[in-house]
Amino acid sequence: MEKREVLTSIKDERLIQERRMQMVKGAVNLFKEKGFHRTTTREIAKSSGFSIGTLYEYIQSKEDVLYLVCDSIYDEVQERLEQEIKVDGYTIEGLKKAIERYFKVIDELQDEVLVMYQEAKSLSKDALPYVLKKELEMVGMFEQLIKGCISNHQFILNEKESELLAHHIFVQGQMWAFRRWWLQQHYSLKEYTEMQLKFLLKDFSEQPVL
Repeated sequence: MEKREVLTSIKDERLIQERRMQMVKGAVNLFKEKGFHRTTTREIAKSSGFSIGTLYEYIQSKEDVLYLVCDSIYDEVQERLEQEIKVDGYTIEGLKKAIERYFKVIDELQDEVLVMYQEAKSLSKDALPYVLKKELEMVGMFEQLIKGCISNHQFILNEKESELLAHHIFVQGQMWAFRRWWLQQHYSLKEYTEMQLKFLLKDFSEQPVL
């Protein structure tokens, strides 16, 4: 699926990227505090550091800003995951290290992840499938690690089970951000990660390897 085009009257690509990144940063805090629907384009412009007239030179609607926010956040999370999730051999220990690194990325980007989780549902019908496809690509990183472990005889799972485990890992990482109002009053990131690893991989560690 192709990237959704956000129309602009500006021809300078460098300036477009620069201004849109300002918009994204300005909008993230507003969306986190007020939500997408209660935030106005005038507030986004002010938070971004320019006039509403300038804002509309780079976008067509408030929905464009939400798309740019979600697209940027997914890009950043994916880029960080690609850097952090290195294959330390297709073993259960290697998978655990990958999960630990993923949870650390979520912790460092938790404001962005919270906005992404809360507001993605407000994306337009043409934008939502593209953004969700990017999420599936990130889930696919864990699925690749899991299938590598299966091929390496670390544990036994069928196709559906390995897919579901990958999604489960991805959501438990996100939960550190979207349930932080309770979780972070009771657990450190280290405690949360250790408990989730126990829950996620307990059954597999008890299975005899081939």
